[in-house]
Amino acid sequence: LPIFTVYQWGQGLCSAASGEYGSCQPNNECVLRGGIPAGPCAGGYGTCCIFMASCGGVVRENGTYFVNPNHPDSTDGTGSCQLTILKMHPDICQVRLDFDHFSLNGPEIVNHICNTDQFLVSGGSPAPTICGSATGEHMYIDAGMGQSNPIILTVITSGPSFPRSWRVRISQIPCGAIAKADQGCLQYHTGVSGRVKSFNFDPVSGRQLSNQDYSICIRTERNFCSIQYTACPGVLPGNRSRTFTLSGNSNSIVQAMVGGGTLGTPNSCTNDWLMVPCAKIADRLPMASTCEDKICGGTFNAEVSSVERTVVSTIRPFRLAFHADSVEAPTDVDNRGFCLDYVQQPCTSNK
Repeated sequence: LPIFTVYQWGQGLCSAASGEYGSCQPNNECVLRGGIPAGPCAGGYGTCCIFMASCGGVVRENGTYFVNPNHPDSTDGTGSCQLTILKMHPDICQVRLDFDHFSLNGPEIVNHICNTDQFLVSGGSPAPTICGSATGEHMYIDAGMGQSNPIILTVITSGPSFPRSWRVRISQIPCGAIAKADQGCLQYHTGVSGRVKSFNFDPVSGRQLSNQDYSICIRTERNFCSIQYTACPGVLPGNRSRTFTLSGNSNSIVQAMVGGGTLGTPNSCTNDWLMVPCAKIADRLPMASTCEDKICGGTFNAEVSSVERTVVSTIRPFRLAFHADSVEAPTDVDNRGFCLDYVQQPCTSNK
């Protein structure tokens, strides 16, 4: 039996009782690097080192958390809170932001603009301005090649009193890493099945954010050739689901609308839409000979209808694109955004 056990410091992932992830470091090293000791690891030979930063901070450690002032309590202050992310080394191509907890004041009720609180990303690839709730969501930011400019995260708070809080984990991803997202993907999901949502989605009280324009990508798993999307179940069984409401007055039943059309064309998507490449109803027999790319309205369906249906797309790589303009009123009222469950479908001889 070996007399000594060799531990690789700085590589092992560990977790604190408070829920944060850290890296296992020698006890004295953690404090010297500006970390927070959060309990033993490596059989007691090391400490789980958590890195946190807030307003005015500069991030140099992988896995650092961007937290609100007064964390873990909420803050009610107004102003600008800015964090600077520097690359650990030139071979970093992307930064992933995981919104472990994120609650800001939501958008105004008329046009759903984030006009009091805002979360902004600058210095990397374009990212939408968001507000409201984003807990459980993530973003991938292209960091450029080599020693490029830093990425700046900014939270702007103003307006009425609100218990604001955020904890965003920052992961730096090397250019050759398997975890690297495809080019142009703000969100990147893996696995045969999962769920995708718009920011600030809530079927009861959420408001679809305006000024959104980004792609959601799903890695094509091996031996899978198509993907099916279904609107998430409603909150109350038997009640009308509001898990896909992009346009129209969602306080009443709004049918699915499809296709781009031209401005003013009935049942088409010209302002807010979700792009599902060559979408068809999954269980229609025989399968439709034509398909649509844009879906909007208040019902999830690849055809104009008031009945929700599962939609299938065979275009690879699997990618959705969400677009919302800057205007809601007076036509669009109380839209929540979207929540879709996806399941990849295995390849068959006729696909």
